[in-house]
Amino acid sequence: MENNNKTDHDITEVAPQPPVVNENGFMTVINHSRIRPPFSVVCTTVLYCAEFICAAVLCSFYHKTDDVVWMGLSITFMLVPSVLTQLTLTFVHRDLGKDRPLVLFMHLLQMGPIIRCIEALIVYCQAGRKEEPYVTISRKIKLKHGRGLGPALEWEIGHTERKLAVHRNAFKRTAVIQAFLGSTPQLTLQLYATIQEKYILPARFALMIISLISITYGALVCSVLAIQIKYDDYKIRMKPVAYLCMILWRGLEIATRVTTLVLFSTVFTHWVVLVGLINLLVFFFQPWVEFWVRRASLPENVETNFSKLGTTVVLCMVTFLYACINIFCWSAVQLDLADHDLVEKQTRWRRLAIYYTLRFGENVTLIILWYHFKTDFYEYVCTPLLVVQLIVCYSLAVLFMLVFHQFCHPCRRLLHYNVEDCLLCACCWKKRESLPPTDSEVASQDLSPPDHTSHLTERETDIVDDILDAA
Repeated sequence: MENNNKTDHDITEVAPQPPVVNENGFMTVINHSRIRPPFSVVCTTVLYCAEFICAAVLCSFYHKTDDVVWMGLSITFMLVPSVLTQLTLTFVHRDLGKDRPLVLFMHLLQMGPIIRCIEALIVYCQAGRKEEPYVTISRKIKLKHGRGLGPALEWEIGHTERKLAVHRNAFKRTAVIQAFLGSTPQLTLQLYATIQEKYILPARFALMIISLISITYGALVCSVLAIQIKYDDYKIRMKPVAYLCMILWRGLEIATRVTTLVLFSTVFTHWVVLVGLINLLVFFFQPWVEFWVRRASLPENVETNFSKLGTTVVLCMVTFLYACINIFCWSAVQLDLADHDLVEKQTRWRRLAIYYTLRFGENVTLIILWYHFKTDFYEYVCTPLLVVQLIVCYSLAVLFMLVFHQFCHPCRRLLHYNVEDCLLCACCWKKRESLPPTDSEVASQDLSPPDHTSHLTERETDIVDDILDAA
């Protein structure tokens, strides 16, 4: 979804040098930026290898115990995302037209992320040994306390920074694919098998923990990527508190959703397929319906040498991944199939509120149905407490989401409306609708009453002024 040529998201803090304001009004920094270690590449590779190894060990145990169904599904959820990961890395680095037989052979062995991680580490270790010419110039506005500060900064981007940025962007894609096309169904399957067999295998437990970490990390990548794309002109820096808040938000949301679906499937095995299929179809066709309603045309140059059929196939694959993400958690990235970047750059609070309201209602409904129709299988479990825990955990996930957008969002001062504004407007509207008009108010409708909403206007004016100051 993100263009390969846009490497500015992965460029790090500028080394402190005497700035020079050029004739265009931009502050130019002469030296290159300091290169960050490729931690995201290493983290994605470690999660990929750990999940693959645990799944292979578990499949060998299923083979010994003749659990053909569990073994077949586990192998499927292990190999399908692995193959997609190899194709994604090959596509991003454009290795098919290059003479690199060793790299392609490693991809055939499903070890592509390992060789790519080694390449990124070698590039990082060789950085700074010799002076290199820059290949492009990055231009960003620095943020302080969520507000734009001073003129835009310009600095040179060398070959090393560009290579590492390509690696990071490629592994962002693979992290999301691995999380929601592999780890999510794998976690759901192994939790369902654990409940049905009434015991926990060490390899199965390790695989479930690694899968949950992988899904949380993939959702974290989606959230950060959405912020970077929407505020592409600003230099984004996430604080540790923001990351902690997002981890709690995403972890609770995903764990509650998966547990709810698994519990519901133990009682209504066939109906859960219908629930998942409805969710998949709704989120798959939602961007296409919006695309057709606007009568838009397909974006050009999504990738070079792509025909309209090829562009349509790519858009369908992106939409399918988008639907799989939204089945289990909020995707954060909203698709706009008419845009070149395929991402909508406006924050829509109404869509966010509708999603979490409907998802909360769906989870509560599924849990209540499971509690009402459960069998004696759960006689050793305090089911009322489990129901309350699931509802409270999802409520806490929503709470951490609100806290992040209100206090921890790196660009919170640039938002037209924040969480507080939306809640105040909703409360004022409900209070106004619940109170009937008095006789004096009816009699004075033709007069010029004082404006009781001036404080709201002033608040909105302050927000607009903040945005204009930042720009």
